Amino acid sequence: MVFRKSSLLALAIIAVSCQPKSGRELGATKSSAAQADTLRYEQETHLKNLRQLTFGGDNAEAYFSFKGKHLVFQATNEAWGADCDQIYYMPITGYSGDKPPLLSTGKGRTTCSYFMPGDKSILYASTHLGGEACPETPPVVGGKYVWPIYESFDIFVANLKGEIIKQLTDSPGYDAEATVSPDGKKIVFTSTRSGDLELWTMDIDGANQKQVTNELGYDGGAFFSPDSKKLVFRASRPKSAEEQKAYKDLLAQGLVQPTQMEVFVCNIDGSGMQQITNLGKANWAPYFHPSGERILFASNHHSPGGRQFNIFSIKLDGTGLQQITFDQVFDAFPMFSPDGKKIAFSSNRFNGGTRSTNVFVADWVE
Repeated sequence: MVFRKSSLLALAIIAVSCQPKSGRELGATKSSAAQADTLRYEQETHLKNLRQLTFGGDNAEAYFSFKGKHLVFQATNEAWGADCDQIYYMPITGYSGDKPPLLSTGKGRTTCSYFMPGDKSILYASTHLGGEACPETPPVVGGKYVWPIYESFDIFVANLKGEIIKQLTDSPGYDAEATVSPDGKKIVFTSTRSGDLELWTMDIDGANQKQVTNELGYDGGAFFSPDSKKLVFRASRPKSAEEQKAYKDLLAQGLVQPTQMEVFVCNIDGSGMQQITNLGKANWAPYFHPSGERILFASNHHSPGGRQFNIFSIKLDGTGLQQITFDQVFDAFPMFSPDGKKIAFSSNRFNGGTRSTNVFVADWVE
């Protein structure tokens, strides 16, 4: 999360899609159900009735409400007045009018929104207490793509009018990447409060904050299993003295390098840690399949130059790797609807040769 798509997408957009027409030109408007599957590649047999919900800008991390009727997502879009990521929401059929409703303050940079139980409020992370302007995005550092870890990020709850009704974190340093358990009782998030980027949990009201992971490396992007008993997340694990020094040096600058990450699963207290992938390159944005027995995630391990990201599926024992999406540039952020019948993800497919990343929803086919 934490604007986490930006640097990985920077690898992908160098090879921007050569598709001749945009999704809208191909008839993938919000009401064109008959032509929806013109957006699906032939190999994508797990997807059906694929629909494009946004058209332009940088739209990502779209997550379903508890009832599965709405999506909350982050977007950078000059046409919407969002110079850096802000939080919006829309029905799963797409928004009406010029833009969807804005739920964040419009100040600072935001990330990682998620519906709260009852679907009448959301949580998200924001830097607005540290300043109203968009914080500076770091350039390539020493030839390395990096993600910013803004110390001014804290986690807030807002109602669907965009009014902040509670602040959940106020510790010094980075607090972001929060998601909610399916049973509505817990929140998992990433924090630097203990000196490294670790997973933490808290009760739904922000109380009882506990550290989950404690190994050197960036632990983030966590989601709960369908039974709310496990966490899946992506992590870097620098091993050599040189790798560890490089990681610590970047972290001291409020930066991390996202190009070496694997998918892990553990119990919500941190026990039972399992490394699920061992593919190399960047394996991230994991989410549990409704069965709880598989994980969908984004990866560029199959791309010789590392510039193509697709969604893959893998079993909890690390076997059964299967490619789910086949866009030439970027597919990521898969999430299943609560009933397991639909999947949302973000993609550069059919964007008319632009750099726009859009939100898509499809029926899931086993």
